[in-house]
Amino acid sequence: MANPSKITEGGVVYSLGEFDGKKMNYDFSKMLIYLNAKGKLLFGKKFHIWEENIDIVYRLCLYMIKDVEACEKFKIDCGKGILLTGPVGCGKTTIMKLIRYVVPHFRPYEIIPARNVTFGFNNIGYKIIEDYGNNGFYCFDDIGVEPIGRHFGKDCNVMGEILLSRHDLFLKDGTKTHGTTNLNADEIEERYGKRVRSRMREMFNLIAFKKDAKDKRN
Repeated sequence: MANPSKITEGGVVYSLGEFDGKKMNYDFSKMLIYLNAKGKLLFGKKFHIWEENIDIVYRLCLYMIKDVEACEKFKIDCGKGILLTGPVGCGKTTIMKLIRYVVPHFRPYEIIPARNVTFGFNNIGYKIIEDYGNNGFYCFDDIGVEPIGRHFGKDCNVMGEILLSRHDLFLKDGTKTHGTTNLNADEIEERYGKRVRSRMREMFNLIAFKKDAKDKRN
């Protein structure tokens, strides 16, 4: 992309900041305008970024544009993935689907519902763990609500196995994984065990909505 400061959507050119030919200086207020416009295109005319979510969006924008210095102030490591947590309906999935569009010049991650991963395992077996335990760029949505997998009578904690595989890749070559979840740390440990919880702490930056965040689906 010749000029990362400009994005065209629906025939409208949006500015994300200033580009001097070498360095991109992002303007968060302009990024918000673009994200609200893109959100309406993706999710419908009623979409808007709630005031209470702007801090979350700001931190994610800093991460996506790789503003290392600003991320450090929020204890965000640009070398790790994002685990976005919060109550049901607070907007986690929507924001992760949307935020990737602010950097169209970077490789986008694919949103994969964790339930679909388990259903895939039930149909084709352990190959699904190999398929997602690779160096693909994924955001696993709703980690922890998926059922236990079963293939030919054998049970498997499919997402737990995939997370372990992706941790190995993270250590090997820095492969990132993103995710969303309704679970807190203790619930993750109960669901996946101490080993997976420990690996997830190494792999992810935890960004959390407030516990009393509104259900946007109502």
